[in-house]
Amino acid sequence: MDIQLKMPPGTVFLAVVQPGVSHANIKGIDYSEAEKMPGVIKVITAKDVKGSNRIILPVTHARSMAPGTERPILADKKVFRYGDVVALVAADTEEHAREAAKVVKPDLEILPEYMSYLDAAMPDATRIHEEFPNLFVEAPVLKGKDTRDVMEASEYVVEGSFRSSRQPHLVLEPESVQAYMDEEGRVTVHSKSLAIWMDIFMLSPGLGIAAEKLRMIENPTGASFGCSASPANIGLAAVATMALNGVPVSLTMSYEEHQHFTGKRLPSYSNARLAADKEGKITALEFDFGWDKGAYTDLGDHYLVRVLRLICWPYNVPNVRGLSRMSISNHNDGVPYRAAGAVQSFTCGEAIVDILAEKIGMDPFEFRYKNVARPGDLTNNSYPFKEYPFEGMMDRMRPLYDDAVARAKAEDTFAKKRGVGLSWGGFLVAGGIDHAEVALELNTDGAITHYNTWEDQGQGSDVGSVVHTHEALRSLGYAISPQQIKLVQADTAQAPDSGPAAGNRSHYMIGNATLDAAKKLVSAMRKDNGGFRTYEEMISEGIPTKYLGVYDTAGLVIDYDPDTGIGDPAPENNYGLFLSEVEVDAATGKTTVLSMTVVYDVGVVGCLQAVEGQAYGGMSHSLGFALSEQYEDVKKHTNIAVCGIPYIKDVPDNLTAISFVSPRKTGPHGSAGCAEMLQSAGHMAIINAINNAAGVRIYELPATPEKVKEAMDAKAAGKDLTPKKYFLGSDLFDALEGIAENPKGTAQDTKMGADAGHFRPI
Repeated sequence: MDIQLKMPPGTVFLAVVQPGVSHANIKGIDYSEAEKMPGVIKVITAKDVKGSNRIILPVTHARSMAPGTERPILADKKVFRYGDVVALVAADTEEHAREAAKVVKPDLEILPEYMSYLDAAMPDATRIHEEFPNLFVEAPVLKGKDTRDVMEASEYVVEGSFRSSRQPHLVLEPESVQAYMDEEGRVTVHSKSLAIWMDIFMLSPGLGIAAEKLRMIENPTGASFGCSASPANIGLAAVATMALNGVPVSLTMSYEEHQHFTGKRLPSYSNARLAADKEGKITALEFDFGWDKGAYTDLGDHYLVRVLRLICWPYNVPNVRGLSRMSISNHNDGVPYRAAGAVQSFTCGEAIVDILAEKIGMDPFEFRYKNVARPGDLTNNSYPFKEYPFEGMMDRMRPLYDDAVARAKAEDTFAKKRGVGLSWGGFLVAGGIDHAEVALELNTDGAITHYNTWEDQGQGSDVGSVVHTHEALRSLGYAISPQQIKLVQADTAQAPDSGPAAGNRSHYMIGNATLDAAKKLVSAMRKDNGGFRTYEEMISEGIPTKYLGVYDTAGLVIDYDPDTGIGDPAPENNYGLFLSEVEVDAATGKTTVLSMTVVYDVGVVGCLQAVEGQAYGGMSHSLGFALSEQYEDVKKHTNIAVCGIPYIKDVPDNLTAISFVSPRKTGPHGSAGCAEMLQSAGHMAIINAINNAAGVRIYELPATPEKVKEAMDAKAAGKDLTPKKYFLGSDLFDALEGIAENPKGTAQDTKMGADAGHFRPI
């Protein structure tokens, strides 16, 4: 909103028209009354869009039936979700625009609403998008023997069904976006965004302009956590300034408008079975996973495949049969949220592991210790782990776990139940074929300017860029102070395409591209005597002072086979082991988290304060996801408070992050990035601790006081509240047999055509 205050005189202000329904045909829009309202300049609808009015992000998985071209910039034929925008009102003040927006009257034919995967993915459900079925993509993973035979012969077998919630990002600032025509005739948009270069190629056909005529600038952003992955807000502002012949425009949504407009973490529904032999060694895993993508398909295939890798990670599971499915629904769009795809995977995986340990009668720490992968063991996808630090990480955690268990036993009472929980977590670093560019330039005073489009969403791209540059130059012998490193970031007119902002991915890709640029620049500066040329000497000798650094993962990754799930899709991984201590109030079911600890391996740590900041933030987010945060009721969940954001009193002071270092072979300076991993599974340490404390397992997140109390009362009354197995569209093995009968061959490349570099996984 501060940027809005800096807009020039004559700026036109916009207000959105959201119909407030989740599924409808648009028969017409009556804005005649709005046009007569004070200060109104124009009511903008889909008919004013000069291009195709579509946001394009291809769904690249070989088994996908959706092209990724269904999302409108301004809703034209249908309303697909509650937050869709059917019109923009442009006026001389924000107040006038908002008043006029109230009298715009969409003529709607209300359609059946499918508000969850369980409704939309049913065989008899009506198609939400006519071009493809609701359940639009499936991905299998096959490892080892048929799990049905293995489980039949196993000593212990457990099963369970789990739901992870639709988590809102709950950033403090609502959507605020500005647009105008710059001095070179480019449509220029200021907004928070995860991928400003990718936005250009997603939007330019829909806007009806050439890619080089669209310029993106990242607004100062407190946080996004993933909710700004879609350029939908950017499209609205660009359409408006184009419809008004380049007049500057500004759109700031109310928090309720923002809540309904921005996407949320994808909910998941999962069924799993896990087996072990009489010694407590895992023998087989079966899982069936359903993802609720919400109204649009964008990036859906990238979440889809993560569960194939991360469920029951990092254990040695010799035999696996699993399926990941994704369906459209009429709920809010599913978008990245820190550790996208991982939290859902661990919601299932770390619950079923705990359940099996309990069935066997083993301590959950000892069961995990027995089953973590060791050299020679393979991932679910039949490739070696990049590192095998798991036993060492558990050795580091063991005394802390033992102390926590002793403390819980000593302080447990009838009224205040104490418990301890564990969970393994992790994340893939730069998954898929990826590409990043940066530039380094020698300045007149010997300082260095670093150019990149590492969009800062609160993850510290400025700190990361400085640390990478400083270390790269220092390692090559050109030592300068951090203060001598200048940054030009997040403007597509000034900086090269560094790819989408995701903490691990950006750290790894931009770090390596920085190393490449530094080698080129320092090589050009170096004299025969070992010294370095000054800026003036470079100019006098005709040597360029600016160099492009490039890094690409082609050759480092093996995409998943779409028929078997076999592959090695990430050049690096990171790992975390989480411990939580909780107290459950027996009278109310309220859970208080007393402490959280993570032992993490992210390779060499470049800036300890930055990593610890990510750790504390990640654990705090995990607490909200475990206990309170949700966006399900579109009429109710309109602001931060009712969506369940934790308050300062809810987050324990006792948060501990412990580094365990395994240098990475391909990571910049031996590092791998940390951000997503540190929120990947802390929530399950809390859920497992509730079970340890109160003897009840919460299968469907979040674990609100009401759910915990209901489970405790049911247990006392001898009732079973365990969820029934979810029906996810078909029987698991029927679906796997259907895939085997209809193979797709080699997986598609994640790049797309001439603009390949702009369609990457996040």
